[in-house]
Amino acid sequence: MVSEYTRSTIRGGLSLKKWLPAFILIMSLLYIFLIPNEPLSVKITFKIIPMLLMILYAYKLKQAFSKYQVLILVGLFFCMLGDGLLIWFIVGLSAFLIGHLFYIAAFLQRFTFSWLRALTILPIAVYSLIIGTQVVQALNQNDQSNLVIPVICYILVISIMGWTAIMTGNRSAVVGGLLFVASDSILSWNMFVSEVAYSHPLIMLTYYGGQFFIANSISTRLAVVKNPIQKGLTP
Repeated sequence: MVSEYTRSTIRGGLSLKKWLPAFILIMSLLYIFLIPNEPLSVKITFKIIPMLLMILYAYKLKQAFSKYQVLILVGLFFCMLGDGLLIWFIVGLSAFLIGHLFYIAAFLQRFTFSWLRALTILPIAVYSLIIGTQVVQALNQNDQSNLVIPVICYILVISIMGWTAIMTGNRSAVVGGLLFVASDSILSWNMFVSEVAYSHPLIMLTYYGGQFFIANSISTRLAVVKNPIQKGLTP
């Protein structure tokens, strides 16, 4: 027989899970549009709050942990570290790269082959080559050649992350992966190549959106896994 305490705990957990997306949205918009650049400690604190909430949201999505959920949670954690450490560029970049490796490992758990999705590796490769070439040229011109190898490695890893997200056939994973790629594309172009208008809101809106959809992919159905030749996306 289920105790009243257990029932109230379950109701509380469901209520928290229901309202967390709203809290994430509010705190994300607060950071993007209202938090000033100084003091830096306050800015960084508010930057990671939405990620902390997303980690909590991802944790609450399932009662029984799966390997996929654990990998996504670890990936979210390392990306949160990257948010706080990006003031030391290589350190922050390394944290994000590790986060992407965990995302890739998670997406490989739900990898579902179809030719339609597999062929998306071609436009992703072309896009990454164009962005990468421009960024590397800018780094060399600005006497930042020490960043060339780390940046190339990061572009390669995030491109694989985006492709493996597509290969899951999971709408949330696909949207999340592509938004993350878009965010880092704007960031790298604005940082190294040329200034992008409204770069801060564009980078952060796509970043937080990408992370939320990746976290939300935990809760989506896996029916597509049972049918490897299916070419659609899971809800």
